[in-house]
Order: sequence, then C-alpha cells, then structure tokens
Amino acid sequence: MTDTVSRRSALRLLGGAIAVASAATTGLVSPSHAYAYAQARPEAGAGPRVEGLLARLTLDEKISLLHGATDPNSLGQAGYIPGVPRLKIPPLRLTDGPAGVRVTAHATALPAPVLLASAFDPELARRYGQVVGREGRALGQDVLLSPMVNLIRTPYAGRNFETLSEDPLLAGDLVAAEIKGIQGEGLIATVKHFAMNNQEKDRDSIDVRVDEQTMHEIELRGFEAAVGAGTGAVMGAYNKVNGTFACENKTLLTDILRGQWGFEGWVMTDWFAAHSTVAAITAGLDMEMPDGTYFGTPLKSAVQNGSLPESYVDRAVRRVLGVMDRFGLLDGSVPPRPARDAKAGAAVALAVAKAGATLLRNEHRTLPLSGGGGTIAVIGPTGTLPFVSGGGSAHVVPDHADSPLDTIRARAGSRTRVTYALGEDLFGKAIPASAFTPAFDSEGQGVDAGKSWQYDGSLTVTETDEWTFVLHFSSAPTARPQVLLDGEELFPLAAGYGEYFSGGLVSADPDGLSVRRKTLTLAKGTHTLKITAEGGDAGLLFRLRRITGATRAQDVAAAVGVARDARSVVLFAYEDATEGLDRTTLELPGNQADLIDAVTAANPRTTVVLNTSSSTSMPWLARTGAVLQMYYPGQEGAAATTAVLFGDCDPGGRLTQSFPVDDSHHPVAGDPLRYPGVNGIEEYSEGIHVGYRWYDAEGVRPLYPFGHGLSYTSFSYEDASTRWNGHGRGHGLDVTFTVRNTGRREGVAVPQVYVGRSPDLRVDQAVRVLGGYRRLVLRSGERRRVTVHVDARTLSSWDVKRHAWVLGSGRRAVWVGASAGDLRVRTTVDVK
Repeated sequence: MTDTVSRRSALRLLGGAIAVASAATTGLVSPSHAYAYAQARPEAGAGPRVEGLLARLTLDEKISLLHGATDPNSLGQAGYIPGVPRLKIPPLRLTDGPAGVRVTAHATALPAPVLLASAFDPELARRYGQVVGREGRALGQDVLLSPMVNLIRTPYAGRNFETLSEDPLLAGDLVAAEIKGIQGEGLIATVKHFAMNNQEKDRDSIDVRVDEQTMHEIELRGFEAAVGAGTGAVMGAYNKVNGTFACENKTLLTDILRGQWGFEGWVMTDWFAAHSTVAAITAGLDMEMPDGTYFGTPLKSAVQNGSLPESYVDRAVRRVLGVMDRFGLLDGSVPPRPARDAKAGAAVALAVAKAGATLLRNEHRTLPLSGGGGTIAVIGPTGTLPFVSGGGSAHVVPDHADSPLDTIRARAGSRTRVTYALGEDLFGKAIPASAFTPAFDSEGQGVDAGKSWQYDGSLTVTETDEWTFVLHFSSAPTARPQVLLDGEELFPLAAGYGEYFSGGLVSADPDGLSVRRKTLTLAKGTHTLKITAEGGDAGLLFRLRRITGATRAQDVAAAVGVARDARSVVLFAYEDATEGLDRTTLELPGNQADLIDAVTAANPRTTVVLNTSSSTSMPWLARTGAVLQMYYPGQEGAAATTAVLFGDCDPGGRLTQSFPVDDSHHPVAGDPLRYPGVNGIEEYSEGIHVGYRWYDAEGVRPLYPFGHGLSYTSFSYEDASTRWNGHGRGHGLDVTFTVRNTGRREGVAVPQVYVGRSPDLRVDQAVRVLGGYRRLVLRSGERRRVTVHVDARTLSSWDVKRHAWVLGSGRRAVWVGASAGDLRVRTTVDVK
C-alpha cells in the first residue's frame, strides 16, 4: 500500500462496490458512501511516515498530541496542539469559523450559514468554504472548527443561524460542498457537533433519547455526507445520547462513525466536553480540547498503571498524524500560506447575502423600491447599526460593515429623500441627574486605574413603569461595576461561559463598550441605589442608562411621524441569538411588535427586514407590504439588502426551515419532554417527523413552509415525467419537468422535487420528503427543461431490524413545486 491509501481504505473500496452491487438485487442500500468517497478522494491511512513517527514518539509526546495547550503566539484562536519539534511535527492551531475565521485579526465576515443554505446552491457553499479555507491558512490556522450540520429541530435553538436546515438532504449536500471548499485550500475541516446537539438549553447535560431510525434518517445524514466529503476531523457534542455522553459514546464514535461510514480522521471534544479518560478513549475519542483535564496526566497514569493499553493512545495519535500527513503537514509538502484576499472574500460575502435573501411577502408591489423621487423612511436600530453576525463562536472581526441607512441613501440618489427614526432603543437614554440623590452624572463616570469609586444614594421614579436598566462599561465582563437597586444586584455574572455568550449585536454599544441589561417594574417612589466600581489595571469608564414605557412611546411616535410622511418605509427588525442560550419565544424582542403595528397603520407600504437567527412569529404580518428575511448577513449585508430592496437583483433565497404561526404550533410545542427536556432527559418522540414532515403529518399549516420564497417575477412548472434507474452509480429516480419564467424580468427559481411514501415498507415514513432541487436563473419568457436526480438513499428508510437502509419500492407519488406548501405538479413512479 502507498502512503496515501491504507489497507483499510482499500477494503472499504471493495466493500462499497459489493454493497452497491447487492443493493440492486436485495433492496438494501449501501450503509455508507465509502465506495464513492474512496473513489473521489482516498484518505491517508497509517502509512510508513506515520508509523515511523509513532515508533519514535515517547509516551509524553504522544499524549501532548491528544489535548490542547496554551499557544505561546496566539492570535486569539480557540485551540492549540503544540506538536513535537524534535520530530518536526508542527503545531496545530484550531479556529472557530462557521461564518468566517474567528481570531483577533480582521477576516471576511461571511453571512450566517443559514443564509448561505437559503440559496439552495451547493456550488455557492463550496465557494463559501474556499473563502474560509484560504483565510484560515492566511491567518496562521490549520484546523477549522466548522461546519455545523446539526439539524434545526426546535425553532428556539440558539445556534440555528450557525447551521443549515431542518432537512437532512439539503444539509448533507451543503455541508459536503463546503467541506470540499475548505479543505481544497489546505485547511482541515471539523464537522460538528456529533451528535443530537440540537439546542443550547442544558446542552452540557441533557440526555437525548432517540430511536435508531430517527437518528440515521434525520440527524446523522449530514454527518455521513461530511465523512463522504473527506472531513479531516469530527467534533463530539456536549450532550448525552441514549444515556451516554456523546464524547464517550461507542455507538456514535466507533460503531457508526468508523464502522459504518469508514471515517479515518480524528475525533475531538467540544470545548470542556470530556467527562472521562479510559471510557472516552476506548469508545473512540482521540483529542480533548482545550486542555488536558482527562487526556493529560490522567491518560499517562492510566497507561502506566495498566488500566489502559498504550495501543489506544497509539490509535488516537495515528489518526491525528494520519490527517496531518494527508494535508502535507508532516513532510513539508503543504503549500505556502497565502496572503488574505479581502476583495475576493467580500465579493463572495456579497454574492451569498444576495443569493440567500428570502422575500417572504410582497403585496401591492411594495418592492422593489423606486429611486425616482419621493421619500423613503428607514426605521429601526439595525437600520443604522450593521447586524453582521450572531454571538459566540460565529463572531468575526470584519474588514468593514456599512450601515443600511448609508447604502440605501446612496442607492436612492439625490432625487429621493431618505429619513430615519430609531423606533426601538437598544442602548438606553440618559437618566436625568436630578433623579439621583445625591445627583451624579451617570453618562460617563470614569474610575482611574488602581482606584475605587462608590455611589450610595437613591433613585426617584415619578410613575410606576417598566424599566430596562442598561449598563455600558469598558472593563472585562467579569470586572464590571456592581449595581444594587433596593439591595438586589441588577447585573450578576452569568454562570460558566454565559458572560462570553451574550449576543452578537446587543452586547456592545456603537462606541465599543460592553453592555448588559436588566428589565423590571419599578414602583413610583424612591429606591435605594448603590454602585461600586474598580479601576483595575487600565481604568474603567461606565454609563448607566434606562429604557422605560415612556421613552418607548416617544420612540414609536417619532417613527410613526416619519412613516406617515414617506412614500415607502423600510423597517429593520432584529433578534439577537448566541451560542449558549436558547430563545424563549418566536416573537421579536422588546417593543418591536408594537412598533411594526404602529408604523404599518401609518403607512401600509412598509417593508419589514428581518435580521433574525431563525423563524419568527408575525402577528403584525397582515398590515405589512413586504417582509424580507436577511438573517445575519455578514459584512456586506447592507449592500446586499439594498440591492434586493431596489430590485438590482432578484431575492434568490428560499426557507430552509418551516416558520411556525406562533409558539403553540410547531413540532416541539406543548411537550416539555420533547423540548427542553424534563429532569435532564429529552425524548425525540416526533421521530422522523421533523420540520415540514411534522406539519404534513399533523395537518398543521405553518406561517411559511419549508422552501418558500418569492421572486420579483413568476414561474410555471409543467410537463413532469419520471424515470427509474435501478442499476449503477446513478441508482435512483430522475424527475424531468419544464420551468418557465412567466413574468417580465429575469429571476431566480428554485424548483423542488418531493417524493411520497413507499407502499412496501413497514416502517414509519414521512408524508413526503425533499428528493432534490435546482437553482435556476431564467430570463423573462425563458423556458428550461430540467432533470432532478433523486438518489436511492433518499428513497430509502432505515430498518431497525436489519440495521440498514432499505429501498422503498412500489408506486410512489412525486411532486414538483415552489415549496413544501406549493406543490404544482404531481405524478407517480414505480420504484423497483
């Protein structure tokens, strides 16, 4: 065997060929993509170079490769493996990067992955991955802790913006393409979080109980696609799966990942997700991050005292070195690090944001806007404050980020007047000095380095009202001022990493100070107030502001005034999500619903632009003229939003998740055992009926269905035909149909093919599943004949008795349409 193809890879190649051949006669489908993957890109196995290094490594050196350490030259990345200089094994630097490289240096802030996914375009996902891959290497990184492919199971999950879809086929297609883009630039990709990490609530302890069919058909398909694309690493999840922590779960890490799928890379923990030494490494875990709590001294002790054979350490090291060798890191063949190409990165960021922009509603030709005169009113805090990314691991230091108000003004031109109103206050207004006894200026209190400052007095409230206190401060989060109101601390430190996962927008004000909030009802009268602040090593500046019912009413009144005087209104609404926290409602936060109601009553030609993480309920929808979903659009978000608003490009996005009507009508509503869990246990009792599958099964109508998105033109779908191909690598179904642009301008169509149940399978099946899709750009009047391939895996179900995929044969319905809720053409096919 050569250095690049191991004996095991060759066996997988042969085994895959046998499995594909047998599928045509038995109805069983190959349990992995091993055949196609080995053909496309063989993995490095333990060749002579790796085995030679392994033989020369001491036990201490081996163990140093299996856990994180402190980087002596950190750029602020997430993790570091020191390497072994004696043997010229280089260090590894590991960086977050779901939407761009997360270090302290500037990088291209790409749109959130959910916005990328909305384009339904694997080629665009590959280009997205190329940008991250090139920039990661340019910024001194070796491993990217991305992409995330956990399915959108609950609309409340705090990281829905970091992942791709509620549909396993779409998620798998996109994650595979992105990994190829990342690794094609020489950066090692890490698919995460393996597995069932579908919420942030209790993520480090929740025990997910899930059946075998649901696991394989829903959550695992994206991970399998990532393995098929050659991902170098896999990150284990925090949560338990069926009673065992994911990072020491043999069923996941060995039986499925390596046994069924043939993965030969390494498995690392999520940060601080290890819980054991011997149990974890024997189950299939290879690396603990970010330190050596379990895989440092305890691992060495386990080998020395005989409780762990050293062969397990060798196995883990072999996997790490094997991937390093595959990427040229051991023999010096890795290409030189490139320079950053900020211009190229920005171009891709802009293309993705335009392609994923999803127009949900457009009544009475509200959009596109006209720049030919009149007045456009821009309303909302994110109309002036660019909403680049969500909080936590997805945060990137962008090269720039323009204000939507500025780009709208520039595009509207000199003949059109553009006005602005805040509408919703994020950062508070000054508390009058007269409200304090003794009086003090709460707008800019400074404390010198090494000094302390204290205020001990009272706050007088003239009317009972809801107050939101807003603290702005310049120190580290854990060294902020202490504020006691009536003896209660307003801004206590959050537990664990909560302080660092506090949002991507609302956690810092426009001049860079950190921000924390506390909302409570204050009774009329006098309240005791005590503030203690320490200057620390660098000094401290802080402000204490407030938002009240009275200030909100003033902001809404001002917004209504500018809306009434304008021909068109663009109202920017937000929802700030972050790693570490789930949402508690689908409603927009703060006073935004009341703001939208008031503005749309004053001017029905109002477009609401949503910078939100996931689905949003819209009780205000009927009064709006248009709704444009932009999620977190990255550094070029203002330019992309403006281009769509004015019709310079067609809104090309489609929903990758169903939007529920409200908090009571979605797959996990009303069942705490289903979400967020009861007594530490959560049951995926919806089974395979996730997302649009649940709406179909239950007969519940969503606010907007999976796949929905409008164009500025219109399309017809006709002449559908099907052809079953039961042999060879093209094993599956071809669906051919015609798409015609029936409107007056060029536009983007995303026709989708759905396939119904098999009459021959005696397992639970969805009413219909997405079988395939195609992204098209058609000129006015253009007609195109399109073929969408539905592969055998999509036509199959997991049989728990056989522990394998079984082809769903028999006469099956096939639909072609514009979304899961807009199926235009129906036909049937005999699957044999």
